[in-house]
Amino acid sequence: MKLRLLGAAALLLATSSLASASVADDTTITITGQNPGPTALIVQLGLSASETAAIRSVSFTITPKAGSVTRPLSGTYGHDYLAERGNLDANTGQIFLPVYGLYANFANTVTLTYFFSDGSSSAATTTITTGNFADSCNHANPTKIIPRTASTALSYDYFLVRGACSVSPVVIDTDGEVRWISPFNTDLILGSSSTFFDNAVYVSRDAFLYRVDLDGTVTFLADYSSYGVTLFHHNIDTGKQGIVLEADTNNYTESVNLEVDAAGNVLKTWNLAHIVSAAMVAGGDDPDQFVYKQPDDWFHNNATAYRRSDDSIIVSSRENFVIGLDYDSLKIKWILGDETKHWFEFSSLAQFSLNLADGGLPPIGQHAVSVTLDNNVLMMDNGRNSIFQMPPGVDRKPSLPRKYSIDVAALTALELNDYPADDGIYTQFCGSSYEDDKNNFLTDYAFVTIADGMVAHILGYDATGEEVFHYMYESGGCSTAYNSLPIHLESTKFPAVGPQALNISTRANVGTGDDALIAGFIVTGTTSKTVVLRAIGPSLSDGGIAGALADPVIQVFNSSGILIGSNDNWESDPGAGAIMAARLGPTDPLEAATLLTLAPGAYTAVVVGQNAGTGVGLVEAYDLSPASGALLANISARGVIGAGDGALISGFIVGDVGTATVIVRALGPSLPPNNVSEPLSDPALSVFDGNGTEIGANDNWQDDATATAVMQNGLAPKADAEAALLLNLPAGSYTAVVQGVAGATGIGLVEVYNLH
Repeated sequence: MKLRLLGAAALLLATSSLASASVADDTTITITGQNPGPTALIVQLGLSASETAAIRSVSFTITPKAGSVTRPLSGTYGHDYLAERGNLDANTGQIFLPVYGLYANFANTVTLTYFFSDGSSSAATTTITTGNFADSCNHANPTKIIPRTASTALSYDYFLVRGACSVSPVVIDTDGEVRWISPFNTDLILGSSSTFFDNAVYVSRDAFLYRVDLDGTVTFLADYSSYGVTLFHHNIDTGKQGIVLEADTNNYTESVNLEVDAAGNVLKTWNLAHIVSAAMVAGGDDPDQFVYKQPDDWFHNNATAYRRSDDSIIVSSRENFVIGLDYDSLKIKWILGDETKHWFEFSSLAQFSLNLADGGLPPIGQHAVSVTLDNNVLMMDNGRNSIFQMPPGVDRKPSLPRKYSIDVAALTALELNDYPADDGIYTQFCGSSYEDDKNNFLTDYAFVTIADGMVAHILGYDATGEEVFHYMYESGGCSTAYNSLPIHLESTKFPAVGPQALNISTRANVGTGDDALIAGFIVTGTTSKTVVLRAIGPSLSDGGIAGALADPVIQVFNSSGILIGSNDNWESDPGAGAIMAARLGPTDPLEAATLLTLAPGAYTAVVVGQNAGTGVGLVEAYDLSPASGALLANISARGVIGAGDGALISGFIVGDVGTATVIVRALGPSLPPNNVSEPLSDPALSVFDGNGTEIGANDNWQDDATATAVMQNGLAPKADAEAALLLNLPAGSYTAVVQGVAGATGIGLVEVYNLH
């Protein structure tokens, strides 16, 4: 389902008209030269500015090649970020701007946009001509079995290909063009792993971890030999708070994990040899019959995934099974695997085995375990049986992605088939399948044997199941593309903003008394947060909304019910200058906006009409300090729900990078009668992504597949007729829409809880 929506957090009515005189008019910025970067796909532009203090940020956008349907690659650098890295000299006015993601051997058209402190901007265009690069991975000229189709429905346009050659990893766009190569030779003969995290590529070498920024800067982060690490291997995956590294140690092969933060500091370790041994001893079995020290590869850990809904870490053991562990205690929750393998001969482990319902098949020799948008577990089922453990279990062809719904309490698993796959390819090792947005997949068959050698296949599917592209690469084992990860380089920001609720908004009917539009949010953390709160009315009619609120007023209260800020006409607010500089000045002078710096705590924004006016209104909260130690969390909005444009529409943004797990609820019957005279009797909830595609819906919360997770997190609605669902969301904008079932009307509440 597609829905055209107003109010998805974002930038519904974005910028105000600027006065004729602006900082952009008074500031001259010229392009003075081009300097080669560390690779052929990165160039540093030299700029000269007449004044740098008023520059808020500088962005570049690379025009796609003719015929491309990929979104342009773009990056935005904040003033302070450039200054801190030595790329902006306030004394001389010199700016050195890295431009990455260029096409090789091509005259690239690049547009620069300069944003200034008063909200104004200016732009310039230049041409950057690049040369070739050493294509040691055979990535530059794939066989295009299906060239990128003209469909624009695919949610991602770029993917990181993790391989084993001197320029790995690489970024490729969905046209098949290489757009970034690593300037850091990891000497992959010794082994390494990589991922995309915090708007940078993280790469290991031996027991070391490095950060490779998109501008080509290489930073050594840490040496983990003091933890016994001799080598990192396979994947680096996203964990609870950072990234998870898979390690060989002095004592164990491929069965130890470390979670580290963006700076490389160790947050947590887990040793599967110790965890499994403890469970076997507790169950009366001898772990020496299953768990072995170096050099035996008894486990062969190749991927991990964190599932926020039940605070678990999921580990893929190619030799044995997929295992779910409690994140804090590291005790075993469940095991999913081929029960004809050696592990199932031990009752201490077999007791954790999930019962597969309805004839589903377990994974065999799997790779690339991940958690999908709908909170299920996805992996590439290679089908290759065990090499070390005996009996080895079943050998099964072809390889397929498999997705499972797991009920931990009942110890059951249901294989789901709501994803596309090519059922004719066999990759006995390596490979991956990841979901980006709902039902948008990237699948990598890495180790495919053909008559005259080996190849890798990388395929993209959109939400309709259409195969949007299918590329084949010459390979040697897993060396070319052992794992491919969808990433987003369409609008990358520096510094990066991690997964958190940003720029929340709600649209509903605004009445008087209990029928006011009320938005609540919590500032969490240890520091204050600067926000802009807006109440929009008259300009909604420009978007086709009938009956817009003519003159909105906004009032802000703290958790004690004390009024801490208010505004009627935004240009009268003491923070009007900063609001304009943030490009958040409403387009109509009768609309309201106020800038506040809020300490951690709970807050409520109330929108009413001047002189008891009524109509459709919009309340918004914009986070102006996303990099601070505080977050906007647990947002809610209450309003009168009618039909059509009278629906309650709440929007929120999940940062710029990373993913977040949220629970969205729609309440009505359980609203306290002393505060709400006419609650909505039966609310229905739908959640849409930034393209207007429905990604989740629920009427009665207990009917949703994520009901158990909602309950376990203490967020089960009190009334059966109320709605709730859990979603794992990639970075982007989202909208929650609440309507009454069968045309019911009344006061309803929508809530978004960010699970940390």
